[in-house]
Amino acid sequence: MRVLSVASEVFPLVKTGGLADVAGALPGALARHGVTVTCFLPGYRAVMGKIGAARVIHNFGDLFGSAARLLAAEHSGLDLVVLDCPALFDREGGPYGDATGRDWADNWTRFAAFSAAAAAHGTGKAGGPAFDLIHLHDWQAGLTAAYVAHGRGNRPPVVTTIHNMAFQGQFSPAIFPALGLPPEAMSVDGVEYYGDVGYLKAGLQYAEAITTVSPSYAEEIMTPEFGMGLDGLIRARRDQLHGIVNGIDTAVWNPATDPHLAATFTSATLERRAANRAALEQRFGINAGSGPLLAIVSRLTWQKGIDLVAALADQIIQLGGSLVVLGSGDATIEADIGAAVQRHPGRISLITGYDEPLSHLVQGGADILLVPSRFEPCGLTQLCALRYGAIPLVARTGGLADTVIDTTHATQTAKVATGFQFAPVAREPFARALRRAVEAHANRPMWFAMQKRAMASDVSWDQSAALYAQLYRSLAQPDPQRLSA
Repeated sequence: MRVLSVASEVFPLVKTGGLADVAGALPGALARHGVTVTCFLPGYRAVMGKIGAARVIHNFGDLFGSAARLLAAEHSGLDLVVLDCPALFDREGGPYGDATGRDWADNWTRFAAFSAAAAAHGTGKAGGPAFDLIHLHDWQAGLTAAYVAHGRGNRPPVVTTIHNMAFQGQFSPAIFPALGLPPEAMSVDGVEYYGDVGYLKAGLQYAEAITTVSPSYAEEIMTPEFGMGLDGLIRARRDQLHGIVNGIDTAVWNPATDPHLAATFTSATLERRAANRAALEQRFGINAGSGPLLAIVSRLTWQKGIDLVAALADQIIQLGGSLVVLGSGDATIEADIGAAVQRHPGRISLITGYDEPLSHLVQGGADILLVPSRFEPCGLTQLCALRYGAIPLVARTGGLADTVIDTTHATQTAKVATGFQFAPVAREPFARALRRAVEAHANRPMWFAMQKRAMASDVSWDQSAALYAQLYRSLAQPDPQRLSA
């Protein structure tokens, strides 16, 4: 079957977070289950510079006031359709904001145009026959479902995946007349969301099925604490909700072949990790000694719990550990981590920004990877950590709870523990988990056994891709109600 995957970022063409990794890795995994995926993405400047030769498959004379066209291309084994609309996407900065981090003021237009173009292509009105199913990712693609539902002609079933409920694409009702949707769409059963226009709300309301990226997060988003105002809608559609845990691309994330490591290794050659730890210490300018080297690869935000790491930085040093941090985010949290660096030079170090090759070295050289998120739909960092034998210490929430087996007396006896969990997400429970992890690190035979179990964890897309393919086929059966005159 043919599926159109609509996402605002796809690795390796453009990436700001885990969405890109999922959108880039899932097509290859689905191919093994007889599903052919075409990735539909915006023609950002970075994307246009990478796709090279492309053929024009459709021209839009006027797409939200701008000239635009669809380009078909291939890159890194992915079949692509790129929305080339320079007025909306050819600009300096990131996919969603300028170089200072401020959102583009016209994001509502950019991703309405993106969604309208995706709906046109997916339903066979622009550049080829209709697809069997359209798979939408996050709010940037959410409005596609409304355009499909209110369009004429073929209406393929739609699946909407929530990667993070915190980002919803909520805009003033003043934009509604410009969206080109019928008046009845501005209702509680349509795109209306607390008086505004909700792009993610549209994707959830009109989709035949909703997925999110772990079973635990699927349960969590039905509660007010995690539902971010959409919990009522999610509860009403619980029969269409599916929690399918993410995987990682195990060809890209493979410690046995990773070109970004100082030394490749397997679970049978764990001693070779020492060369990566040494390279990591040198890169960050620290000397961890014989104690554990703890690491963070993350956005430095409250959601990710990095404020708790800053608050416990002194205690990490007192326990005999060292800490390296790779990421950027909230200015206050960055400053707090920077202050800890000043207090403990040579033991704590921060490199700000995003560095894909360095993130591989962190996973290959760190002893413990910290993921103390207050909420985490799935998380990919801990999956990479398991794959590379960097023992994850995680909050017991969302996909973190689903993918890391806590070290307890029972799990140690059963020889299944792969990391450490703590709850609730607060200073003292986190501190207790840190002490447990550091004490376990001192027991070298126990630690090596845990690393081997972690590296044996199935973090691939194989099982999850089979679940997606099964869901697709359950929805894509012939249904006369999907056709309109």
